[in-house]
Amino acid sequence: MNDLLKTKFFCLLAETTQEVTNEEMQNAYEHFVEQVATLNHSETDYSVIIRTLNLTRIEFASMEMMYLYEQGKKCA
Repeated sequence: MNDLLKTKFFCLLAETTQEVTNEEMQNAYEHFVEQVATLNHSETDYSVIIRTLNLTRIEFASMEMMYLYEQGKKCA
């Protein structure tokens, strides 16, 4: 359902074992931003756009919590 979560950017963020260059991450991020812009300019119903962006935000928050947990920091 959420194509934004299938982008290379999310794959790079979720994968903890691989080495990623700054250029590779920057290219993946730029593609992700293009995907968001395309989503917002599409003729899709606004409720679908809001749901997609909200699910993406939740995934970002989840990844942040996981990162903080791995670093031994409090999540709240």
